[in-house]
Amino acid sequence: MQPIIHATTVVGIRHNGQVALGADGQATMGNTVAKSNVRKVRVLMGGKVLAGFAGSTADAFTLIERFEEKLNAYGGNLKRAAIELAKEWRTDRYLRKLEAMLIVATKDDLLLVSGTGDVIEPDNEIAAIGSGGVYAQSAAVALKKHASSLSAEEMVRESLHIAADVCIYTNHNLVVETL
Repeated sequence: MQPIIHATTVVGIRHNGQVALGADGQATMGNTVAKSNVRKVRVLMGGKVLAGFAGSTADAFTLIERFEEKLNAYGGNLKRAAIELAKEWRTDRYLRKLEAMLIVATKDDLLLVSGTGDVIEPDNEIAAIGSGGVYAQSAAVALKKHASSLSAEEMVRESLHIAADVCIYTNHNLVVETL
């Protein structure tokens, strides 16, 4: 059986009227780096929505496509699209087998969407997923608390660099998008 390509770090932060979503570029197959510059953050709806994914790459691409369909179906309403995707993901026989998670954001909302039907709006306006997600989230919480003069984009970049320093599945090839 071929190992699945996976492992990453994605973090999103809403801060001072800005939202930033970033990810590292590493894709891992087993214990080998398969690719170092994967783009795991997408800009959707003509620049109004950001989406980032962690997990199996092919599964995540499928979910991003489905999420974009839901956004179009619900007029760009992020929460409604996320809830409908989560419901479909949990109940559809094919989608239920997909192994990935999403962070989606607009200027007003930041959500984590999972295949178990969860749509979570984080209390501290910080969301992180992937193998290095807990490291990036910890760094982001500290930055937001003690370096609030930084922009959301600066916080995301620094959080990802900190995660890359401690997580073997995270690298320093970052893609960060902002709204």
